[in-house]
Amino acid sequence: MIKKSLNVLKKIVISGFLLYGYNLITAPLNIMIPINLITISSLTILGFPALFAFILIHIIIF
Repeated sequence: MIKKSLNVLKKIVISGFLLYGYNLITAPLNIMIPINLITISSLTILGFPALFAFILIHIIIF
């Protein structure tokens, strides 16, 4: 049980760092994705492809 909890916590932290790193890289292009509960949880559940989905949604809408 503790092992699964630590694994989920590790995924949450990695998702946060992934979004933060992406926002640092794309800050000059003004294509930033907000770091909030929805984005972190979807990145935790769906993984790296969710980041591409957020980028596409951001480009299409804005």
